[in-house]
Amino acid sequence: MASPAASGEAEPPVLPALLLFRRRLDATFHAALRRRYRLLDFFASGEPLPAFLAGAAASLDPPRAAGVVGGGAVRVDAAFLDAVPSLGFVFSTGAGVDHIDLHECERRGVAVANSGTVYSSDVADHAVGMLIDVLRRVSAAERFVRSGLWPVQGDYPLGNKLGGKRVGIIGLGNIGSLIAKRLQAFGCVIYYNSRRPRDSVPYKYFLNVHDLASESDVLVVACALNKDTRHIVNKDVLEALGKDGIIINIGRGANVDEMELVRALKVGRIAGAGLDVFENEPKVPAEFFSMDNVVMTHHVAVFTSESRSDLRDTTIGNLEDFFSGKPLLTLVLPWS
Repeated sequence: MASPAASGEAEPPVLPALLLFRRRLDATFHAALRRRYRLLDFFASGEPLPAFLAGAAASLDPPRAAGVVGGGAVRVDAAFLDAVPSLGFVFSTGAGVDHIDLHECERRGVAVANSGTVYSSDVADHAVGMLIDVLRRVSAAERFVRSGLWPVQGDYPLGNKLGGKRVGIIGLGNIGSLIAKRLQAFGCVIYYNSRRPRDSVPYKYFLNVHDLASESDVLVVACALNKDTRHIVNKDVLEALGKDGIIINIGRGANVDEMELVRALKVGRIAGAGLDVFENEPKVPAEFFSMDNVVMTHHVAVFTSESRSDLRDTTIGNLEDFFSGKPLLTLVLPWS
């Protein structure tokens, strides 16, 4: 049989290779990537990571780009980059980049981008929803009614109002700022801690999280995870927050010392918690399961139908910019 070239037919385009490290990818998103790239899917391969990377690096057209999700399954560090020296670009499908060694990437000339503000509004909505749930005991009261206890035991204990609460936000980035705006509309007083004070906001700035907690009724964790913010909410911070205090964590699980949080909740050192993230996902401390003052979701604050569509556009836009040599849409630089 004659080759396409010999017969005058155009040869099919050679698609650039893309390393993919993400389990939850909807069919539309996966198809959009497959039309544009030769996907080397780690989770579909079933191979151990070293063998998978070695095979990709040994191919005739080794991959120049990778799409990676956070959560601990794969870390883009020196060893990863050594295994695939052809890489020039890493895209994180989330806003967090704690699974990527930004300084090592910069040293090697590997560009990094993330989801940018794709998830910001959805995460802010989720944080406010969890706070209302904890304060007003929505989920706990729903379980009370559903279990048939209302006619047997009478009214469920009252919750607390949101308006007027002093809310301390750890990390006044894009998500933290959107949470602040939403809570202001409920009549909350906003305080914050961040790497540096922001002149553009009217909220009171606290230099350290302990002092922020001591002046707050609610702590919302909305910061990135790095060596400085690991366990930024520790035993001392929880004690400063006090017995009527509430923790909401939509950042990273390891921002909070989880075992200290369990202990604080068990003995009543704080009043409740709303948790979308956990320190050793998908494992969740069993002690939380019997606590009616704890509201939990499975790291889904970022996910809505709309955000999935926006992520697809942001991912493909960044990849197309990289392969065409254009500036990236959502470039991420190392923290100083």
